[in-house]
Amino acid sequence: MEAHQTAFVQGVALACAVSLWMTGCDSRQEARAPAAGTTVGTEIDDSVVTARVKSSLLADPDVKSFEIKVETRKGKVQLSGFVDTQARIDYAIALTRKVEGVKDVENAMTLKAGKATVGNKIDDSVITAKVKSALLADPGVKSSDIAVVTRKGEVQLSGYVNDQTQINRAIDVARGVEGVQKVGNEMSIKK
Repeated sequence: MEAHQTAFVQGVALACAVSLWMTGCDSRQEARAPAAGTTVGTEIDDSVVTARVKSSLLADPDVKSFEIKVETRKGKVQLSGFVDTQARIDYAIALTRKVEGVKDVENAMTLKAGKATVGNKIDDSVITAKVKSALLADPGVKSSDIAVVTRKGEVQLSGYVNDQTQINRAIDVARGVEGVQKVGNEMSIKK
């Protein structure tokens, strides 16, 4: 098989695996329908773009990709999370722009403020888990569309959601979680 055919087959396999994984992640739905205004093909394309961006960020030694969340909607990639320097933010955006299938990049990354202690990191992981659980339990929030990152008690919510009502509800739910000091909204409405 030629190299481009092999790459195509691998891409399709990856897209199918990601699509199956995404379908299984939302236990409240029997089958995941495409988001409003999208097709199954667009959903798969977005999953492939997300996987490619994550792989690109992970493969680069100058980017701490585990600290950057990646969401894609109709080829527009949103990068979010807490990052050490503006140079890292700029570099992550530049790397993402080079990935095949990326039509635009939205920067929702936030600069870290000061050093986090080991205790902060443990507390933050507990807060993140509590916020994710609270969002999952709330019927007014489609939590599978929302990424949650916490740094020193500050929770950042990001991703593409259906409407402003869902954004408002997600923020309210996160604010109600014990230990949350501040909630940053980096969510965008699906278009």
